[in-house]
This record gives sequence, structure tokens and C-alpha cells, in this order.
Amino acid sequence: MVNQQLPIDKVLGPLRQALEGHAAAVLQAPPGAGKTTRVPLALLDEGWLAGKTIVMLEPRRLAATNAARYMARQLGERVGGRVGYRIRYEQQISPATRIEVVTEGILIRRLQQDPELGGVGLIIFDEFHERNLYSDLALALCRDVQLGLRDDLRLLVMSATLDAEPVARLLDDCPLISSVGRSFPVEIRYLSREPRGFVEDFTPPAVRRALAETEGDVLVFLPGAGEIHRCAEALADLSGQVDIRPLYGNLPFNEQERTLLPGKRRRLVLATNIAETSLTIEGISVVVDAGFERRPRFDAGRAMSALALVRISRASAEQRAGRAGRCRAGICYRLWSEGGQGALLPFAPAEIGNADLATLALELACWGVTDAGQLAWLDPPPAGRLVAAGELLHQLGALDGQGRLTPCGRRMADLSAHPRISRLLVAAQELGNAALGADLAALLEEQQPGRGRVFDLLDRLQQLERRGSESCLRAARYWRRKLGGRGERGPVAAHVVGRLLALAYPDRIGRQREAGSGRYHFSGGSGGYLPPLAAVRSPEWLVALEIMGKAGGDGEIRLAVELGRDLLEELFGNGLPWRRELDWDERAGRVQAREVRRLGALLLQERPASATTADLLPALLALLRRKGLGLLAWNDAARQLRARGQLIASRRSDWPDLSDEALLARLEEWLAPYLQGVTDLAGLRRVDLVGALQAFFGRRWPELERLVPERLPVPSGSRIRLDYLAAEGPVLACKLQELFGLAETPTVVEGAPVAERGNSGSF
Repeated sequence: MVNQQLPIDKVLGPLRQALEGHAAAVLQAPPGAGKTTRVPLALLDEGWLAGKTIVMLEPRRLAATNAARYMARQLGERVGGRVGYRIRYEQQISPATRIEVVTEGILIRRLQQDPELGGVGLIIFDEFHERNLYSDLALALCRDVQLGLRDDLRLLVMSATLDAEPVARLLDDCPLISSVGRSFPVEIRYLSREPRGFVEDFTPPAVRRALAETEGDVLVFLPGAGEIHRCAEALADLSGQVDIRPLYGNLPFNEQERTLLPGKRRRLVLATNIAETSLTIEGISVVVDAGFERRPRFDAGRAMSALALVRISRASAEQRAGRAGRCRAGICYRLWSEGGQGALLPFAPAEIGNADLATLALELACWGVTDAGQLAWLDPPPAGRLVAAGELLHQLGALDGQGRLTPCGRRMADLSAHPRISRLLVAAQELGNAALGADLAALLEEQQPGRGRVFDLLDRLQQLERRGSESCLRAARYWRRKLGGRGERGPVAAHVVGRLLALAYPDRIGRQREAGSGRYHFSGGSGGYLPPLAAVRSPEWLVALEIMGKAGGDGEIRLAVELGRDLLEELFGNGLPWRRELDWDERAGRVQAREVRRLGALLLQERPASATTADLLPALLALLRRKGLGLLAWNDAARQLRARGQLIASRRSDWPDLSDEALLARLEEWLAPYLQGVTDLAGLRRVDLVGALQAFFGRRWPELERLVPERLPVPSGSRIRLDYLAAEGPVLACKLQELFGLAETPTVVEGAPVAERGNSGSF
């Protein structure tokens, strides 16, 4: 083993002691301390780990493979010996493997297949500060195993920048150990003002400046693959002077690994936050930080996720800057102002709070958990979003009506993909066309670089083998192996593709609102429109796979496939019974009944039906709730009575609210008895509202008469009617002579003054 001193070495003794006497520990150590590659090796020979293995989780595949290879070199071995790795597309392990570096999805699958984690003595959560959905789920499941099945299982959470105390509390107030990092000084340079325009517009000039002012390799942080490609194009004229190397998650592995190694010329590495932690890129002494990243945001209205462009946190900014000081003193160019630095969030929010929870809901169902509160979470998943995720899984056939896992759901979970993709793959296998399903899944999983890109899915399927990206082809081969689809795919049949996609996206089946409009209403309730140059030309029915736009409004359909009505009947018809619906016929002014078949929010078929007496009341109440109380004839007597009740409610908390919202919410209580026999709008306007309100007050009617009387006695001996609708409050309007001798201003409920208005005005 190479005996190179690292900052983490100083805390290895306390860490060993902590895990000797506790079931868990939290290690906080900044980038450069050496925690990722030093800690697993240091714990390997602990007595409590005898005969057991270490599983270390890394949030990214490239970090997992590089950590495993580095540790194997430290032992003087090749990867796959005592140190190995297992990631989605490959693995290097053997019977001799004692340290296995994996991504979170791999561990979750292992947990589902073997909840006791036989043979595993320690789970290490590396880079936990990234707080992605899978790491939170993996920790919750491992904690459940520890508490219920394996009290000898140790958990170690390691993080570079994290508020570590909540994690320690979650793990029974376990020991918290901190280490310093190894870093040279880094000079921070800010812009004088905030930049304008797109990231790929203001970043290239800053990169040119950094190259001119500094020496050494330059690492540029950009939000995603699209910005990386466009910045590379903008800087292509520098290719004779520097090696421009991209680095992002979907880049083929060999290209990712080539980027990590120094070359003969100066390197310009254009990277996403994949380079923020875990990975060490030798030779970097300059960082240019655009200050943005992409985080998944779930749009509940459209039941879909999108990667939103957001500002990084201060913790991320510090980590990125630290990359310039790993080997020597460096410089970090931050492409925002010094004032903007103070506006950054301290830490990035946990992904679980604003992510698509369909995968998590499926994993919980596999675990046998019907209530997420049964598990220990650092941040619990939002309850409403988890319910919505369960509803989607029910639509996909993964859960039954009681929320229990179905055989189809079990097969979907075993595929370790998003439930939509898994449903597509299961359906393709059932159709005997696994090769087509594999290719479709690979295309749908691939994130396309580029802004404003619209493409034809069927065309891309046809050209996949000739023009597909290496990462997409690799994914297609992987899915073919998983499904056993080793033969040729054959010609692409549009109706088969439509069938698979409709099963995977049942909530995004759309029907044209009006013929030729290009605007659609989706079965999930949202809406969308086809842009003018879309590859799909406004069919009556389609399935939308990608929709862009702001939450709450109609989105632009960026990727869709045409569907036939007969296909929808074949797929969903048996589960769509005729249901009776009531509506209001505006032209006739009366209740109209019909029987309909619906696919979610979409009307598939309808036929007329006769309205019965039992239909009328719910239809009238629904009409009032939709259009408001203005449909009723509020004469002066009814309005005065309601105003009297509202005056009491404004001064007495024990009186019922008579606002429109409150009355509409309680229609069955006060109005329904007075709607018997009403069949049309004219009858609705003849309803006795005074009688309805009097009945609503019930036993409190005498108290209302006392607190807010309809009339007040005056010195002349008359009883004058009060006006409760006046803007200034109750008004007593009468001749001045009738008020002569009035000693003080009259009042009603709780001392509310009554304005006196005579022929000469108020006084």
C-alpha cells in the first residue's frame, strides 16, 4: 500500500473507535481529505468486519469505477480483486472482493432481493451531501434493516459539505467526526455585475480570459450537456492550442476516463457537477464556474419531471473553487457578482422534496411499506406527491386498488428503471418484441443535448443502429441482454410503438380539443400544443412523451407519437365502463343527462340519457358551485337577512360564516331542501331564499332578531326598518322629526353603531 499522508489519516483512529462501539457514524471531510479512497481500506481489517464485506455507495458511475481502481492500485492489485465495483452496465468483482463500490440503484436492488444483506458488514454512503433521491431511500432502507434484521450492520455516512448533525440524530445520535481537507490557496475573482443572456453566451469570453491570464489546466463548470456542446462549439477555434474535453454523465466511459488524465497539451475540461466531488482531475489549477446547475423539478400538474436551470448553493461554489487548489495554488473565476454570492442558498435542497416519486413509491411497495412514515427519513417524501406517484403506478398496472404490488409491478421493479420505462419493457417482452422495447427505452432515457430540439421518435428508431450515440447504443444493448431480446428488431411498426408508449404514458394520452387546432387535452387533466414545425402533424389522438413549459399552463409538446382510436379501445376499453353524468344545458336552461366512457379526463364516447328526479338535485348543486350564488334571485329581503347574519359573524366567532365560499360549501345544509321540484333555471330563480336562510339559522333565529333587529323603535313611537346593506354599516333612515329626543346613538350586536340618516343627511 502506498504510504502517502492525507488529512483523513488523522481521524482514522477516532473513526475506528466510533464504529467499534456504535452501529453508525458520520464523517465530515472536505474534498481532498482522502475519505473516499482511504477510509474503506483503513476499516477492512477491523475485528467486527471479519468475514464480511464493505459496500460503498457513490452517486455517479464514473466516481465508483475510479474510486475502485484507485483503491486497488493502493493494494497493488487490479480492480476485481479485493476491491471491485458494480455499476449499471458493467461489474468487476470476484469471490475475493471485500470492498465493493456501487451506485445507489445497485444497492437498492440488492436490498430488495436480500433484505438481510448477507455477508455485508458495513455500508458507506459517500458524498451524501448531494442528497439525491436514491441515496435518501437507500439510507432509509438500510436503517430499517439495521433496526429490524441486522443490529450488527454498521452504517457510515461521509460528506464533504453537509449539515451533519441532523444525520447523526437520525442514526441514534451517533458519533460525528470531522477532518480538515488538503487544499492550496485559491484566489476568487468575481464579475463586477451579474451576467446576462444564456450560460453558453457569457461563459466562453470568461474562459478565453482565464486561458490568457493563467497557466495550467482549466476546469469549467456548466449546467448540462447542451451547454457543454455549445460552449465547445464557441471555443472550437482554440483547439489548436488546448485540448477541449467534455465531461458529463452520458458521455461514453472511455471518453470520461480520458478526460481525467493529463495530456501533452493544456486541457480545457467542460464539465457538469459530475466534477464537483469524488473525481480528481489531475493538473487543474484554474476553475471557471458559470454558477448554475440542473436539478430535477416535478410538475404535479403534468405528472412529469424536468431538469430546471437553477443557481448553485454556496456549498457547491466552495467545492468547485476547491478544485483549483488540489495540487497547487489556483484561481477560480466566478461568473457572478460578489453581491450575488451572498444570495446563494447555503446548501442545495434535498432532491426528495421536489422530485418525481414514482420510482420511490414502487420501491416502497416492493419493501412492503404502505406508509412512508414507517421508515426513518432525513427528509420525508411529500405525502401528496407520494399519493400521486401511487396513482400513476396503479395506472401502469404496478399496484392494485389497495396499493399492493402486482406481478407486473414486481417485474417492473426488477428492471431498475423509471416505472414508465419498466412498463414499456415489460409490455415489449410480452409482445415478443424485446429488441424494439430495448431500443425505445434507450432513446427515451437519453438526455438530448441542445436547446429547442424537436425530433421524430420513429425516425430515430429507424436510424438508431447507424446514427445513435454510443451511450444510447450501449443502453439498448444492456436492455436487450436484460430482456433476452437478442434477435434483430426488424422494421419499425408505428402501431406497435404506439401501443408500448400508450401503456407507459397512460396519463399523457391526448385528444385534439378542436379539429386541426394542434391543441390537446391529456388523460391526466393537463393540456399541451404542437409547435408549427412538429414532426407529428396534429392527429386526433397522440401520446406525448416530452412537454416543455411552465407549470400550470399548456406546455409545448416536444415529442409525441400518433395513436389510433381502435388501439385505445383495445388497450383500455375493457376497463372503461359507461358512467352516468349530469350537466347543465346552457341553451335550454335545464339539467341534461348522458352516459359516457372516459379515459381519465378524456371523453371517448357518449350517448344521451333521460334525467331522473334523483339527477336534478346534484346537478343543480354542481351548477351553483361552478357558477356561483348569483344564479339565485337575491331580492332585497334576502340580501338584508344575509347582511344581518354576516354582521353578527364579523363580531362573534360562534356564528356561521355567510360568505359565498361558506354558503357554497354548505349548500346541502341550507339550500337543498328548497330545491325540490326545481328543474330549470327559471325554477332556480324562484327559490325562497329568505325561508332558506331562516331555516339555516334555526334555533338561533330569536337571537338574530335580538342582536340585529329588522326594525328599531324611535322617540316618535314608530319602528323604523334598518338598512344593513349600506357601505358605512347599519343605517336608520327616517324623518328628522321622528328622532327628536334621541339621547344616544343606537347600536346593534356587540355595540355596532347605527348611522342615523334623516331628510337633511346623517348626523
